[in-house]
Amino acid sequence: MSFDVKSYLEKKNISYKVHKHPPVFTCEEAEKYYSEIKGINSKNLFIKNRKNKKFFLLILPSQRKLDMKEFGSRLNEKLKFANENNLKEILGLTPGSVSPFGLINDKEHITKVLIDQDIWDSDIVSFHPNINTETLELNGKDFQKFIKTIGNTFELI
Repeated sequence: MSFDVKSYLEKKNISYKVHKHPPVFTCEEAEKYYSEIKGINSKNLFIKNRKNKKFFLLILPSQRKLDMKEFGSRLNEKLKFANENNLKEILGLTPGSVSPFGLINDKEHITKVLIDQDIWDSDIVSFHPNINTETLELNGKDFQKFIKTIGNTFELI
């Protein structure tokens, strides 16, 4: 079951600002609409180890490149992107709409969240609210509060 992100945030007293835009599927597409959105933009990658036993949501600045093999070595895991079924079953999302807000749907808290330190320390962050036609802008402290309310383990990287 997919939860309404805005209702969840409001129940947790987390403030946000909504920015509407045409559907975007990549960070590159989103860049043309981000001139009005303050703060750091992110890329959110749903990955798993090759044996399908562990899932990770990796939150990076949108401009940061990821070497999956090197990153897997840091975690002592052989990583690959999770498939569309995993994304739908665990986070209730479709490709192009991956964001930390999908964790609301991870009722079993099986996804470990890996957050880049630059995102964590940012004064303002922005993410899709589980659809790719809007972006929610939050202050950094409210983002940290959100991460702590969802119940998934997280680690700063």
